[in-house]
Amino acid sequence: MILKKSLLFPTIYLLLCTIIGHAQKREMHPKNEFRAVWIATVVNIDWPKKSTDSVEKQKADFIDILDTYQKLNYNAVIVQIRSVGDALYPTILAPWSRYLTGREGKEPNPNYDVLEWMITEAHTRGFEFHAWLNPYRATFDLKTETLSPNHDYYKHPEWMIEYGGKYYYNPALPEVQQHLTSIVEEVVIKYDIDAIHFDDYFYPYKIKGIEFNDTASYQKFGNGLSLPDWRRSNVTTFVKNISSSIKKLKPWVQFGISPFGVWRNKSVDPKGSDTVSGQTNYDDLYADPIDWMNNNWIDYIVPQLYWSIDHKTVSYAKLMKWWSENTPSNTALYIGNCTYKIRADSDKHWNNKFEIPNQIDLTRSYENVQGNGFFSAKWFMNKNQDVVKILKEYEYKYPALPLPVPNFKKTITETLAINSITKDTANYYISFQKPKLLSKVRYIMVYGAKDASKININDASQILDKIAVTEENEAFNIEVPDYKMIGKTAFAFTFVDYYANESPETIIDLQVETQTK
Repeated sequence: MILKKSLLFPTIYLLLCTIIGHAQKREMHPKNEFRAVWIATVVNIDWPKKSTDSVEKQKADFIDILDTYQKLNYNAVIVQIRSVGDALYPTILAPWSRYLTGREGKEPNPNYDVLEWMITEAHTRGFEFHAWLNPYRATFDLKTETLSPNHDYYKHPEWMIEYGGKYYYNPALPEVQQHLTSIVEEVVIKYDIDAIHFDDYFYPYKIKGIEFNDTASYQKFGNGLSLPDWRRSNVTTFVKNISSSIKKLKPWVQFGISPFGVWRNKSVDPKGSDTVSGQTNYDDLYADPIDWMNNNWIDYIVPQLYWSIDHKTVSYAKLMKWWSENTPSNTALYIGNCTYKIRADSDKHWNNKFEIPNQIDLTRSYENVQGNGFFSAKWFMNKNQDVVKILKEYEYKYPALPLPVPNFKKTITETLAINSITKDTANYYISFQKPKLLSKVRYIMVYGAKDASKININDASQILDKIAVTEENEAFNIEVPDYKMIGKTAFAFTFVDYYANESPETIIDLQVETQTK
């Protein structure tokens, strides 16, 4: 364990956690852990760097992001494919994004399916691909003259509500809910994604003195509910319908949401967190993630805990404890961390290079918190390299596999059957029989050890490779570079299915079973 500065509070807190029953169960280098990064496209936050860049430059920049985070041993990317009623893929339901091509509705030149390409590149590097959509935000400003004629603002102006310098889809309208559901369904059907992901934007964050003008809809559809309860029911119905649609189409595709970090303040509701937050999910965004989890409508949750560990009014440590205690066992719990505040926030705790590493350590002290997501990608791209160094050398020293979400977890008994293993001067070549599974194989995992008796697939340091399976043939053929086996005489192979379940290992003693080409 690295010796860290400014650890007085976290050390005391971890000790208290242990005393009251939050055992530090996960080791320093867990084999199973979710490590995600958000790649934001709205206003070109992370990618593309410029909407006017060539396709070749944009592709190179996206690959640079993937390669950077692969080297840091991350294993999931959450990529924003719809931010303001637009799309980063070809569809008749929305125009091409201006953040991709410089003008809304303009296709890439040369034209290609951006989303399909991104998914392939991510899977090739061992990342889960979570398709991130903003359902309700329709525009980022009021400059409607810059919108495509195919934007919903022009096709369905009756769907729009102006608020705070933006247009939003009216969450109350059944036709809006159906339209947004159709958008999600198209992505699930057409693309080989691992998850559909929503962030914290449901009803917009409140602006003092300005009301969200849904009075006419409330009068028509309110059905006797109070205005807050009615708004929450609109969001709840939408979340429920999205969940149902995904599971009917592709039951292995996860549905995850990353809500604002505070459900309710304890001062308002005794079940809330010991925080003083100006806005909350339940009371201001009209989103109730506790209800979604209790009804099993989402597979994972990533509350955005974008504060320092010992923030005076909204403490990361207190919120971590609250979410751990209030997330039911049917939902995977990850924590959302912010890297954009490093040395850029009025809270001086963010000047400490150990703040993010300490937050990861705190995450690992809770048995039911299974990893982290970081907003956003650009902040470790040639920035904050002292923090990156700590992550690479200590926190994320070895690769890790995300656990299957609780709804997907099952025991696989079948192992990989090997047809042949051969070697030349550069590579090992292994051919496997196709497993007799109901679900498809996503990856082949490769482990290595000094000898066969030392193989332990629960040891993250033994992970050598994670190879995407691109074709469902009767045999899988993979290559493992010889340099990865230096000092090792034994392989172990497992497969990971589309539900993220891993099979038992097949062990190969290279001194006995390898043929030379």
